[in-house]
Amino acid sequence: MSSRFGVLTLGDAMITLNPAQTGPLRFVSQFERKVGGAELNFAIGCARLGMRAKWLSRLGKDEFGRVIYNFARGEGVDMCDVAYVEGYPTSLNFKEIREDGSGKTFYYRYQSPILTLEPEDITERMFENIDLVHLTGVFLAINPKNVSIAKRVIEIAKQKDIPVSFDPNIRLKLWTIEEARAVYAELFPYIDILLTGLDEIRLINGVDSEESLEKFANLNNIDQLVIKDGANGSKLYTNGRWYKKEAFPVIPVDTVGAGDGFDAGYIYGYLHGLSIEERLAFANGVGALVTTVLGDNEGLPYLEEVWNFIQDEVVIER
Repeated sequence: MSSRFGVLTLGDAMITLNPAQTGPLRFVSQFERKVGGAELNFAIGCARLGMRAKWLSRLGKDEFGRVIYNFARGEGVDMCDVAYVEGYPTSLNFKEIREDGSGKTFYYRYQSPILTLEPEDITERMFENIDLVHLTGVFLAINPKNVSIAKRVIEIAKQKDIPVSFDPNIRLKLWTIEEARAVYAELFPYIDILLTGLDEIRLINGVDSEESLEKFANLNNIDQLVIKDGANGSKLYTNGRWYKKEAFPVIPVDTVGAGDGFDAGYIYGYLHGLSIEERLAFANGVGALVTTVLGDNEGLPYLEEVWNFIQDEVVIER
């Protein structure tokens, strides 16, 4: 697999407790320990597709922090800018999974180790051999200070002519939609690739008609507006034109992490020069495969798996 392209992302990671059975969490008594977090999922997805993935974060100096560190390193993620922090427990979340694969997440991330990260910790050295920077709204929602950190990241990326992708990844359990809109409005003009769910852009923009989305993208100078719509596929607005690609048919068992996988797939296609239709198909394929496996990142596929899947276009059960 090729490693000529490098991506950088930053954010919190968590120990995810997956339920041993489907249904409301109050009836679940057994859980399986996993590792999760939107930005880490993205980094792992990129690494499995053969890219060099660097993740910047802070972990509690505890057993759970070591679990996350060792797991990410084992997946080939560059951990040179991840540090352990005393006195800040590694974040946790509990997942609830329904029969149709949909779910909810319950967060326990008070005093997250990522709170110790400061804007001055972001240095130009971190951007060496990096071809794209990826940010998400989860990191921004954890603490207001993180907005300054994201701006610092974007500032250095722009100085080095590195494109920036962004996934709003709205978490209304962490902040209000009004707070999210205000922060996004500050950042959108500096985002090259916006990767958002249809439901998210509806919350952000108020409406989701193609005409309104075109105005939104043009107003914010967003080069590529990518809309993820689950089983309905995805579409992209760029250079005054819409491109659309249908979803691949799968039997989902867990939809968590599918958006992160889609992001990794799209960035792979973008960096490797795939055509717009090929990018969307590749990203749809990654997202579809993620939904067929329980866990936040267990279903993130390797490169050959994606190509085999999207070329065969078969219904899979795994």
